[in-house]
Amino acid sequence: MAYIEPAPIKDKENPLESMMSRFDAAARLLGISDEMYDILKVPARQVIVGLPVTMDNGAIKVFEGYRVIHSNILGPAKGGIRLDPAVHLDEVRALAAWMTWKCAVVDIPYGGAKGGIACNPREMSAGEIERLIRQYTVAMLDVIGPDRDIPAPDMGTGPREMAWIVDEYSKAKGMTVNNVVTGKPLVLGGSLGRTEATGRGVTVAALAAMDKLRMNPYRTTAAIQGFGNVGSFAAELLHERGVTVVAVSDISGGYYNASGIDITAAVNYRNSNKGTLDGFSGAEKISNEELLALAVDVLVPAAKEDVITDDNAASIQAKMIVEGANGPTSASADEIINSKGILVVPDILANAGGVTVSYFEWVQNRIGYKWTLDRINRRADRVMKDAFDRVFETSQRYQVPMRLAAYIVAIDKVASTYKFRGGY
Repeated sequence: MAYIEPAPIKDKENPLESMMSRFDAAARLLGISDEMYDILKVPARQVIVGLPVTMDNGAIKVFEGYRVIHSNILGPAKGGIRLDPAVHLDEVRALAAWMTWKCAVVDIPYGGAKGGIACNPREMSAGEIERLIRQYTVAMLDVIGPDRDIPAPDMGTGPREMAWIVDEYSKAKGMTVNNVVTGKPLVLGGSLGRTEATGRGVTVAALAAMDKLRMNPYRTTAAIQGFGNVGSFAAELLHERGVTVVAVSDISGGYYNASGIDITAAVNYRNSNKGTLDGFSGAEKISNEELLALAVDVLVPAAKEDVITDDNAASIQAKMIVEGANGPTSASADEIINSKGILVVPDILANAGGVTVSYFEWVQNRIGYKWTLDRINRRADRVMKDAFDRVFETSQRYQVPMRLAAYIVAIDKVASTYKFRGGY
């Protein structure tokens, strides 16, 4: 299964407003100036392009494409390209900002960016998608680049699309430039370990949080909403560390077994059943809402955004929430979750394992040398553990929840770098 960088899906709340509410709270605690607030709030660059594409029936259809660079203060911008009919500028702006804070939290020398094309790839042929991606690449030649802005897979895109971008960009530059994107096929310079990187990072963050709460993994239960790339790898790795995963779910619903689900059997069933758990017999069928309310130690929402809202937050019984997806907890639910004393490892920390290994891929491309899987995993685990410790220490120092602490760490890093560079 190809790695897909986690990204919010438009649902109940405006993702830009949700992100900004957390940003505002952290900025107030840090006491940053009005000038710095405006610098960090406003994207550095927003590009909207029309993309005429010849469809298989000979007709020309024009698609709208976006690329937002939120910040390049720490280094070249980084972020995926998504294909979705509902994609819109506010969503892409929110995703770009999330990437800025995520890279800063894990101390990677990247800024944040995101891209999107308003289309439905499920209704398009491979040829139509290829022509669209190549047209998008041409339109963004003065935006993207290995030292400027580095795209990656996102919803609706994968290694195939990244290979097309490499090819089109390389043609324009007259030489092979494989480090213009990450998430490429291995033969084109992709990195080992990237597919499982986000789920692995979620596991490292969860184990670090368990250690702070003095929870023994072998006496810990977990429920994981979402059984795609992130959720399934997190389930496998948590299970390997002794955690009893009692519930998992996907689009077909939830599956619960009080004695623990056989994760290997569930993964094998999904892979042989057109990518879904529908009909899985190793557990009792429950709803996704019931899964969220289970009396477990660890809840991992790894599906989509806004699954925990002010409507259901009061029913959450988990001792900790480790956010595998971006934005799974709406801003309106934060106060309820915090009042219940639930430790939340926020999305910009918990799912940063993916962008960490993306950074490793870029580094390997630049030096022209491939690292071993063991080296990649060791370095990624260290990055995630160090980031968790920084955010936890900040949480204790400011006496604020982990989510707010993560934004404080990120905003402080970006603002301090800007001041040292003498931007104003």
